Amino acid sequence: MLTVVIIVAAVVVVAAAAAYALTRRDTQGPALKRRFGPEYDRVLARHNGDTTAARRELGERLKRHGALRERPLPAESLARYEAEWAGVQRRFVDSPQQAMAEAGALLAQLAEDRGYPGPERYEEQVEALSVHHAHEVEGYRMVRLAARGGGGTEELREALLSARSLYEVLTGGAGHVDGGRPAGPAEPGDDP
Repeated sequence: MLTVVIIVAAVVVVAAAAAYALTRRDTQGPALKRRFGPEYDRVLARHNGDTTAARRELGERLKRHGALRERPLPAESLARYEAEWAGVQRRFVDSPQQAMAEAGALLAQLAEDRGYPGPERYEEQVEALSVHHAHEVEGYRMVRLAARGGGGTEELREALLSARSLYEVLTGGAGHVDGGRPAGPAEPGDDP
């Protein structure tokens, strides 16, 4: 009789574990999609629509970088970054390509100062940023790509505008006054 009870208990435990695993697998995808947003779609496309591979990659990123806590920026560093970003936007008018390179370098250093992997480990830095700023990280990629050449002025302008959203979240919205309106030019090259 004891053997039957043990077998039944084991079957119940196995069934419960299987049900939990299936439930978790079903909710893991939507949760990852919500968390990563456009990054989920990008990874899914890179894996040719293989949701299992995309979920695995994003889950691994989350394990590697999810515990990362951003370091605060000292006031002096914040002021320096604000001045540098304003300079990048001004230089865009005369030298869009140079502005792209400067924006990429500035974002890389800013991310490192906030506690992300350094720019010498670009892929790892982007992965970590994607865990914490999935909706903004694409702007960083666009700027890095644009800095290598190619693309017309409009594409470069769009890349810089997109990168500005990552700059703003990494500086804690420091470029905003009046309840969220951007301080300074609304677009690269606009007069203040």
